[in-house]
Amino acid sequence: MHFLETTRRRATLHRSLRLLRSFPQEQADPAKFYTQLADDTQQLIATLWADSIGTPPAGASVLDVGGGPGYFERAFAEAGWQYFAVEPSVSELSAAGAVCATTARGDGRSLPFADDCFDVTYSSNVVEHVSSPWDMGEEMLRVTRPGGLVVVSYTVWLGPFGGHETGLWEHYVGGDFARRRYEKRHGHPPKNEFGSSLFAVSCAEGLRWARGCGAEVIGLFPRYHPAWAWWLVRVPVLREFLVSNLVIVLRA
Repeated sequence: MHFLETTRRRATLHRSLRLLRSFPQEQADPAKFYTQLADDTQQLIATLWADSIGTPPAGASVLDVGGGPGYFERAFAEAGWQYFAVEPSVSELSAAGAVCATTARGDGRSLPFADDCFDVTYSSNVVEHVSSPWDMGEEMLRVTRPGGLVVVSYTVWLGPFGGHETGLWEHYVGGDFARRRYEKRHGHPPKNEFGSSLFAVSCAEGLRWARGCGAEVIGLFPRYHPAWAWWLVRVPVLREFLVSNLVIVLRA
């Protein structure tokens, strides 16, 4: 497994605290939250590219699986990437008022692209919203050119943010309980409903898929932790509660 030196240097405590402070803004100010997250995601992909490929990413093609309303397009385009996205939800596509010209409507489990199309294929916080996420992972590998990167980042169910907007502890009682309690408190269902648009995906599932999918594993680490805490991924049970968001980096 590569050392990911550039990516490690970027994973500072300051960055972790900045991202942690932004999380409560997801529902209150989604434009601000997703703009910050998009910038961080582009920087993450760029450092992974630098560590793994070793050449400048300018002009490289990147597919965002579950790209949403277009916040990520700006961040990647400004950094010189050729950005493409696929998103299944019409409401998500139009949430920011305009649809990116290079975004296609489609399901990540059946991507509307030919084999070996993209230099990088990634998904950011999508896996936990898909009923069969590793089918999506296989599709991401299929459309990535040989030698390119596949980056999957997702929220671990037993981490503190596994229940998303339904609370920090309610999902430990159960996903259905968390959903009912949220609806009782707010008078409407949560955006992410357990069993239909939110699923319990463990850290171990992602590690098992990564090691058995046939691609080269470049990195496995917690997305929002400083580099000195990356060792948590190696500890069974503990990782389910403390990793929070697992990043899987593969070379196709």
